Amino acid sequence: MNGFSTTRLTAERLNESHLDDLVALHLDPEVSRYLGGVREAEATKQYLAVNMAHWDQHGFGLWVLRTKDGTFAGRAGIRHIVVDDIDEIEIAYTFKREFWGQGLASEIATALTEIGLSQLELSSLIGLVFLANGASRRVLEKANYVLEKSTIHRGEDVVIYRIRR
Repeated sequence: MNGFSTTRLTAERLNESHLDDLVALHLDPEVSRYLGGVREAEATKQYLAVNMAHWDQHGFGLWVLRTKDGTFAGRAGIRHIVVDDIDEIEIAYTFKREFWGQGLASEIATALTEIGLSQLELSSLIGLVFLANGASRRVLEKANYVLEKSTIHRGEDVVIYRIRR
């Protein structure tokens, strides 16, 4: 599944042409505050390579998100992540600041959940959220994810939400 659309967004499979947009996104300290901090260009280049390899290995991964007029809005996807020594599959979404507060995260979370549970037939999905990220926690709750537990991930206090097929 190389791409999909929601009411207000189009998603295209991550590729090398997206590097500049991702670098700009990851350099924004407000955007990156709940992503483990600002990533310099070289770190984003490595991030891109790892996430493109995820696609090759698993047949799903991250997409770049654009508004219907083609403006880069962010990134989102479904990917493997190891949490508490367990291989989980998470939905993830990150938007440029100018797109915050418009319901786009809820729109994409709903779409990713449908893709993961119905199309990919995954048994469950998680959302991994920094404890202090109330906005992202609300997004997952609106998408019918249930708070499962608190834990430490990469030295940060996080919560895990889960939804099952």
